[in-house]
Amino acid sequence: MAAITNAPVLPRPPVRASKLSALYLTPSRVPCGLIKRNVASSASRLSLLPPIPGNPAPPEKVRFFGETLNQPPRRRVLVDFPICPASADGGELKVSDGFDKPSKSFAERYPALITGFFFFMWYFLNVIFNILNKKVYNYFPYPYFVSLVHLLVGVVYCLVSWAVGLPKRAPIDKELLLLLTPVAFCHALGHVMSNVSFAAVAVSFTHTIKALEPFFNAAASQFVLGHQIPFSLWLSLAPVVIGVSMASLTELSFNWTGFISAMISNIAFTYRSIYSKKAMTGMDSTNVYAYTSIIALFFCIPPAIFIEGPQLMQYGFRDAIAKVGLVKFLSDLFWIGMFYHLYNQLATNTLERVAPLTHAVGNVLKRVFVIGFSIVVFGNKISTQTGIGTAIAIAGVAIYSLIKANIEEKKRKAAAVASS
Repeated sequence: MAAITNAPVLPRPPVRASKLSALYLTPSRVPCGLIKRNVASSASRLSLLPPIPGNPAPPEKVRFFGETLNQPPRRRVLVDFPICPASADGGELKVSDGFDKPSKSFAERYPALITGFFFFMWYFLNVIFNILNKKVYNYFPYPYFVSLVHLLVGVVYCLVSWAVGLPKRAPIDKELLLLLTPVAFCHALGHVMSNVSFAAVAVSFTHTIKALEPFFNAAASQFVLGHQIPFSLWLSLAPVVIGVSMASLTELSFNWTGFISAMISNIAFTYRSIYSKKAMTGMDSTNVYAYTSIIALFFCIPPAIFIEGPQLMQYGFRDAIAKVGLVKFLSDLFWIGMFYHLYNQLATNTLERVAPLTHAVGNVLKRVFVIGFSIVVFGNKISTQTGIGTAIAIAGVAIYSLIKANIEEKKRKAAAVASS
């Protein structure tokens, strides 16, 4: 190690834990002075203290002696720090401490690309779920049992995830259980009724009816929770109601079972939103959804047994296996449950990455994708009036979502200003 030339050693200040104190020096063109550096800090900055008269200009490296805690007293260690030229005004010096900063991960370097991937997977899994789910109903028309399978596969997935610690299971107590029970009941009811509708009518028609969900949300917010809904929001819902009415009147697959089930699903999911707000806890969304799925599973067991159980045992399973085989039948049931759980989880993960406005637009586009793909895959024939009505309804949902997201954003900013 090279010796220090033309650099008199100054008296050492005391060395404290986590600090390496010492003795100098700055590059040429900068007044020499005492430099102190906290080596426990990741920031590679040195503060220049007042210059010491008589110190000559050292080489273009900062070299200083320091004492470490694990070494005998008065033992000195020579340390070299390459530095960049200092500013002419003798300000703060930037020093490289010899340790490279960790490189950014791919997600940190390309956040937009990762968010786009989340959106793509959300849409992809949702479309695959709807298509495969409908195909299962073509040879196994038992929506109560299929709904039970959806939740059962999701619950098994959550239990396995907890077992490996991804994520870590959050503890639950009696109070939280009571709060989540009505949420889970509404989740189970809405999910079962959606599947009853999927089994009875075309997927595109069910999603058109479910476009009315914002209308039920607005009605419940004003008349149940007592929140004042702006007139602009009510006005944006008019195209939704008109479009759904137009599509329903001329839908070729229309039947009352599919229509009423989809409407009940809208109401159930509306109340799920209300109870979810009352059950807000410090628990993360993944654990909340896992507990909700477990409780909802118990609500789905009785109707599957009492409504469809006798038919399933008599000829339901037998007919399905005779049509597609045991392996395909079990595989289809497993994958529809897996896709159902994963697309819901991806929707939550996407919401956490983007602003509410972006998520609202994405949710509308998702419904357009599902309707479009279901028409192409199943070859459903729709009348001109049905197509126009569906387009009007989706446009109304888009307008509603944009207005609502803007209102929520203004409230958030106002609350932030008030708290600051």
